[in-house]
Formats: sequence, structure tokens, C-alpha cells
Amino acid sequence: MHIQVKVGAIQEQEADAIIVNLFEGAAPGGAAHAVDQATNGAITDLVEGGDFKGKAGQVAVLYPRALIPARRVVIAGLGKQEDFSIEAVRCAAATAIRKARELGAKTVATILQGAGAAGLTVEAAAQAIAEGSLLGLYNWRGLKTDEDETGAIEMLSIVVFKNDQLEAAQAGAAVGQAIAEGAILTRDLVNNPPNVATPSHLAGAAAQIAERFGMRLQVMEREEFEALGMGAFAGVAKGTHEPPKFIILEHNPDPAAETIVLVGKGITFDSGGIDLKPGPGMEAMKSDMGGGGAVLGAMHTVGMLNLPLHVVGLVPATENMPGGSAYKPADVVKALNGKTIEIINTDAEGRMLLADALSYANRYTPAAVIDLATLTGASVVALGKGMAAAIFCEDEQLRTQLLAAAEQTHERLWHMPLYPEYKEALKSDTADIKNTSGGRADGVGTSAMFLRQFAEGYPWAHLDIAGVALSDKDKPYTPQGATGYGVRLLVQFLRSRTPGA
Repeated sequence: MHIQVKVGAIQEQEADAIIVNLFEGAAPGGAAHAVDQATNGAITDLVEGGDFKGKAGQVAVLYPRALIPARRVVIAGLGKQEDFSIEAVRCAAATAIRKARELGAKTVATILQGAGAAGLTVEAAAQAIAEGSLLGLYNWRGLKTDEDETGAIEMLSIVVFKNDQLEAAQAGAAVGQAIAEGAILTRDLVNNPPNVATPSHLAGAAAQIAERFGMRLQVMEREEFEALGMGAFAGVAKGTHEPPKFIILEHNPDPAAETIVLVGKGITFDSGGIDLKPGPGMEAMKSDMGGGGAVLGAMHTVGMLNLPLHVVGLVPATENMPGGSAYKPADVVKALNGKTIEIINTDAEGRMLLADALSYANRYTPAAVIDLATLTGASVVALGKGMAAAIFCEDEQLRTQLLAAAEQTHERLWHMPLYPEYKEALKSDTADIKNTSGGRADGVGTSAMFLRQFAEGYPWAHLDIAGVALSDKDKPYTPQGATGYGVRLLVQFLRSRTPGA
């Protein structure tokens, strides 16, 4: 879908559908009032008749019968004005444009939702509309061979009232489109079946990003990262016939630029290894590369926005499979930083990949390192499915910036502690550390403490995204399946570190 910004009056737009909005319990105001007048009070009749209350998520359609050029008027509810936020704009934009698509519209025009009585800046409102609309229209088809009956919207026009709003709205829409493209890339990677989204496929996606945006790319093969000393990563990869990859994607390697390293767990299928997972629900383990997918999606957006930061994306990618060569409980491996790890459970594999990647990140002398991983079921138990990711971060400035980004993007984070007692549970009789305590009760804390032993020499944050990488419910701009969680959060964080962004 192409997005354009234009100056004009919404009631004068020629389109298959125009979008206006209404707060709960309020009379039509602003653009909605203009459309109401042009249609002889049609919106007022709808409200006074009790058919439309303006509740969040509510949508109604009017047919103006040639009173205005548009064929349809889609009215989106914003909820109560006192509860209004930028998230409400994303949701209203997504809900309205999905309704327009359902009705077969090809061209849609929308007001700049949120920039009036709601008080958002023109740029922020345009960004939210672009994000919500593009993400709301996401339609995963996968490998289906039947015809797609949903149709496609070809053009979305964001209509601003004044000429002096045009530049800011265009800038916001461009940012929103870039962010949505990155999140959609992540959704596609995670939604793909594991025989498609292999480590080689992730490396191919990184190569496309590198070529399009002029980034540096290095893809280490098994022999290379083994020779480098990545024994933890190599141990997990021993059981798979699918070639593992260590993907290094680098944007703007300017020595004067601040360096931020993003690390994503890239387990393209997690069987559990020798500690095999139960069969029911195992198909969802194709999503165990959600962290790696988010890093690649974020790097795509970083390239589109050409942020003046040195951003490095690290994605250790492999399957975790059982087999004659697979690593076993009681094995001991040596990580890149020289620490030895006793394997207690082969299904605690993601932290093994991250251990070597976090150690590798040190060579960039980064200002901050953030890792994302679908790491523990314990984080889902602690915070609930679809609620928030767990953040572990001892650096106050980094934690504050990430929490602020989470608030802005609604990709929520909840701060969790790194008590020193968690390390006691990881003591081993035969190695420097165990890969898990083996206990469910302290699983989320000990997993983060394990990673802490390899995140040395820089400010670090660990995001456990196990509960938010997939959605089993259809939400306004997050259809069922992969959410793309992390892309919008990371980009907002990076932009907050960018002067003038």
C-alpha cells in the first residue's frame, strides 16, 4: 500500500472510503463535524440513535449517496477522551482501514487522527496512523495456494488541513512506514515454517538488508565460529544437519558514532534436543527465533531511516535437535569468554547462543547491548501471555530509556530483579556455571543471571519476549500469529539516542 500526505478537506476527497473518528459520548467535532454537515447530519443521526457510541474499537460505515465525493464514510471510535493515547490512534487507524478493506475499498483517505483535540503532534499522529494502518492490514498467507479473497488497499491518503502541517506529517508517515516494514519482515520470518525459515534463510534476509542499505555483513559458518571459541553456540548446533550461521550485520561503522549492539536468539526450531519437549504445541517452536527476527527487522528499519548511530545486529542461528551427535546433559562446553558451562538441560539452549554472542559484542566497545530472546516459559507465567516482556537491566539510564520506549510504542516491558542469590542456584561441581538451575520456580531470574556472566564490560539489558512474540488473538494491528514484537521498541530506543530524531 502506498501512503501519501496531502492538504485538503476530508469531505472533499475522492476515495472509496474516508475515515473520521469520534470520542465516546462526544458530538461530532472537527473533521467529523464537517462530514456530518456535508451529509445532512448523518453522523449525528447515528450517534443520537444509539447506533454508534464512539467506544474504542467500534467502527461504523455510512453511505453518503453522492452528498460528498467519497463512496463510504468509515467512523472509528476513539474511546473516552481522558483515556486517549497514541496507542488509541494506532488501534483506531488499524480498525478503520481493516473495515475499509473488508468492504473492498482500494483508495482510502483519513484525517490526521489525534492531532486535533487529542493533542498529539502532527508528526507523531501521522507516524501512528501509518504504523497502525500498515500493521493492521498485515495478512499472512504463507504457502497457501488458494486465491486471497481479502483484496488489497492500494492508496492511503493522510489529509491535513493546513499547508504548514504537510512537512511534519510527511516525516511522521515516512517513519511509521519504515517501522512497519521492519515489523512486517519480523512477522514473516517468525510465521514461516521452520523448513523455510532456516538459519540460511535468516542469513539470506540479512544479505538483502545489507545490499539494500549498504550495510556490512559477515556470516560465520560452523567451522569459523567453532575456531573462534564459541563452544556454547557450537554445542547447541551439534545435533542439527541444517547449517548454523552466526550473522553479523553492521550499520554505519563510523568510529565517531555511538555503538549499540542488538543481539537476537535465532533458534529456528526448538525440539528441546535430547531433553525433548512434549509433542502438543511443539509446532509453535518455529517462533523460537523471534528475538533474532526482531533484530533483523530493526536493522531493516535502521537502514531505511539511516540513523546516525553505529548499530550492530548479532544473530546466532541454529536448530536445536536431538541425534547421535547432539549435546547431552552433563556435557561441559567452553564459551567464547573462556568460562565453562555444564549442561543440565539441553532445552535451555537459547542462553547458550546468547552467551557467545554477548561475549562477541564486547569487541565493539559498545555504549549499550540489548538482547532479545524467547527464553523462558517462566516469564510467561510471571507476566501473562501477551502482556509484557521481562526486562533485566542494572544500568539505570539504559533501563529508563527502554521503559520510555516501551511506553511510547506499547511494546510493554516489566522490570525484573537480578538478585545475587540467583547465581548461587547456577553453581556447578564440574564447571564454572550450569546452564540452568533445573528449577521452574526461579527460571526467569536464573536465566538472566546466567547471561549476566557473559555480558561484561558494557551496559546491558536482557528482554525475555517469550510471552509476546506470538499472539493467539486477533488485535487491531496485531493479527493472530507473529507479533513482530521488539522492532518498534528497539527503533524508538535508538531514535531516542539519536540527536534531533
